[in-house]
Amino acid sequence: MSTAAPAETNQSASSQTPFESAWTQWHEAHENLRRDPHGFLAVTDLHWITTEAAALAGAPGTWRLADDAVHVTLGAGESLLRDGVELNTTENLNAEGELVFGPIEERDGINLGHGNSVLELAKRGGEYILRPRNPSNALLRNYQGTPAFARTESLVLVLGAQYVPFRQPRETIVGAAVEGINHVYQAPGKVTFKLDGAELALTAFNGSAPGTFQVLFTDETSGISTYAANRILTFTAPEQGGTTTLDFNRAVNLPCAYTDLATCPLPPAENHLPVAITAGEKIPFEREAAQ
Repeated sequence: MSTAAPAETNQSASSQTPFESAWTQWHEAHENLRRDPHGFLAVTDLHWITTEAAALAGAPGTWRLADDAVHVTLGAGESLLRDGVELNTTENLNAEGELVFGPIEERDGINLGHGNSVLELAKRGGEYILRPRNPSNALLRNYQGTPAFARTESLVLVLGAQYVPFRQPRETIVGAAVEGINHVYQAPGKVTFKLDGAELALTAFNGSAPGTFQVLFTDETSGISTYAANRILTFTAPEQGGTTTLDFNRAVNLPCAYTDLATCPLPPAENHLPVAITAGEKIPFEREAAQ
């Protein structure tokens, strides 16, 4: 396994063009998010909560599912916090002496504090999951940064890139990094563009901010120099449609590129590009040996 930083990120700031400098600043900010002490690199376990009460590694008490909510029984002296407030108090318990969380919406979740850990309680693919996140997790402690292709302005597609809204959002079902579950999205439109003489299109999902969209995709580098399952690119476009900018230099990995404890969505079948996108993030060092 490589231990050296990727050559593309070693260029001194003074020798970078404004385009390269802007990319470097953006990528450093993105890497800082990955290094968050309770980010996805800190995940130690992935637990699927069922109707049978069970103790879960990295969490106090026992956990069970009932009536689309998670019920937790804590022992004397065990602690769970929410927004810094202790929950294991009489006024927070139901008649059975349980804490109850939910219902939780799909792709939503809440964070609970437990010692140095944050416990992510969420719903993914219609199932409730619990993921403890601890700053001492080896994946986070040993993280080396993510290699990327050298930045190139030729893969910033401005002229001709168009966001085209559908008449009605289209329900799109995609698989997940974890076998056996699916994710359901409402796709509001697609983005079309030309690359290497080919007319291409990608189904888009809504981004996290108004006016932003995301495309999950694979291409001819997937499984060779980039992560096999997916990459994701965010872009801004008028919701009613129009010209947009696709900067493939800002295509990034999802959590499943680093850990098997992620439930990331896979791209829609139509989002495989029959060209090599030699821009954006590459296979993480953590996955190199598995390729």
